[in-house]
Amino acid sequence: MRYFLSLCLFFVLLSCKKDSKNLETDVESSSGISAISTKDFRDFKILDSEIIANEQIWKSLEKQLADFSEEKYEALKSLILDQDIPTLQKQISEGKLSYEVLVKFYLFRIKTFDRENDLSLNAVISLNPNVIEEAMQKDRELLNKKLKHPIFGMPVLLKDNINTTEMPTTAGALALKNNTTEDAFVTKRLKESGALILGKANLSEWAYFFCGECPSGYSAVGGQTLNPYGRRTIDTGGSSSGSGVAVAANFCAAAVGSETAGSILSPASQNSAVGLKPTVGLLSRTGIIPISSTLDTPGPITKNVTDSAIMLDAMKGLDKDDFKSVNPKSVSYFNELSDASLEGKRFGAFKELMDDELYVDAINVLKEQGAEIVEISEEKIDLPDFLRLLNLDMKADLATYFKTSANKDLTYSTIEDVMDFNSKNSEKAMPYGQKLFEGVSKDNSTKEEFDAIKNTLKTNGKQFFDVPMDRQNLDGILSVNNFHAAEAAVAEYPALTVPMGYTEAGVPRGLTFISKPLTESALLQWAYVYEQASKMRLAPKNYD
Repeated sequence: MRYFLSLCLFFVLLSCKKDSKNLETDVESSSGISAISTKDFRDFKILDSEIIANEQIWKSLEKQLADFSEEKYEALKSLILDQDIPTLQKQISEGKLSYEVLVKFYLFRIKTFDRENDLSLNAVISLNPNVIEEAMQKDRELLNKKLKHPIFGMPVLLKDNINTTEMPTTAGALALKNNTTEDAFVTKRLKESGALILGKANLSEWAYFFCGECPSGYSAVGGQTLNPYGRRTIDTGGSSSGSGVAVAANFCAAAVGSETAGSILSPASQNSAVGLKPTVGLLSRTGIIPISSTLDTPGPITKNVTDSAIMLDAMKGLDKDDFKSVNPKSVSYFNELSDASLEGKRFGAFKELMDDELYVDAINVLKEQGAEIVEISEEKIDLPDFLRLLNLDMKADLATYFKTSANKDLTYSTIEDVMDFNSKNSEKAMPYGQKLFEGVSKDNSTKEEFDAIKNTLKTNGKQFFDVPMDRQNLDGILSVNNFHAAEAAVAEYPALTVPMGYTEAGVPRGLTFISKPLTESALLQWAYVYEQASKMRLAPKNYD
């Protein structure tokens, strides 16, 4: 399937071909993908949230931040801005920082840049009211000299479809404004490794599988997320919009997103960040508001590859409640970066992308590091009934979430219950409509028909990558942004995007590595070598 630079949260992959012309051409009608249309992303009906306000977000933290001044902030910038996690830990071990000060620094930045001002990004939807106290506890625990995970004490933002006890999990939806829950499995794993949950990141509402006519980055609760590289001129990508923007703007040490088909790759590449969409099942989905139990996965969004490896180490773990969960590697993805090399590695590069100068430049960097590049053509495969897969999964999976993982006081048990709430509160709950929810509600199939849809999609997705990889003895495939996120999604293959530069208009672009299941260690190593050799990421202007 051609390159579709998606704007559909996980689905951000299908609206923009490489030549930026004929935006919805080459989309097979049988896939249903053409139903997921997007408006011009600058055509905003709503910018700031009408549900939350700064006063509400900061109420519980205001007094605790009173001792953190502008002077302290300025003095700390060189120690913290754009530093990787090992560097931050080194500063703390040398006494130049503390976890408490680090948390306050990020909170100060969020308060300065995120809402209700000329540079506002609307990336953060809520903050952990206990995070400063928890950071102070980490400073005390540091004194016991017990070996700590590299994520220990690091402030992390979670996409607001991931359950956590400290804040409601809303998916950006007014209907879930009071959805207080227990921790998701990956939230527990982060906490067990010592991470601090700083807050929740805004997202394209319901992971961009809700309105169909809305811009990426919009949610009723969080408002319109904006890209720091171009607030009103560059798309945020979606659906993990807030996670990508928050990382780019240095609002946290790292963030967690989720992807069904492009929702990590798109916002990561659009915000000059590193985004890892793992093999489906490597990270648990329990306690995450779903679209598709067939395709969904959480994954890290970070400023660099090192931090992605650290985050993946911290989140992995076998979850008996997730039917796709697999036993993770016992070794450390982070430690394995020390063995990174591209010598003799063979990568397939799409001929159809060779008019992209940034892609060609990235390929040349890989060659200089010892990689072998084989030009390949895209396999001519279809993804029939892709939209139906999402419809049928979401109808069942959302009902299961309400039953097992949502707040017990919520009165919803089906997607129709949410639709009814939205209709009764339409001005605030659904200013762009709820077209995709309507499609979910109307879709039905037999078990045999649904199984056939899934089997065909997975077979076709694997064929897209396996045919050239097996024919040319390739280690991986090279793509751009989320151009081949749909194929990777249905194949259930991992993908990692890393900054590869900026267009003449200043739009960030990512080089995306794709390979076969459970090759995350290799993806991280390849991306690490490329990142260190190219050093293409630049921080956004005006947010220093």
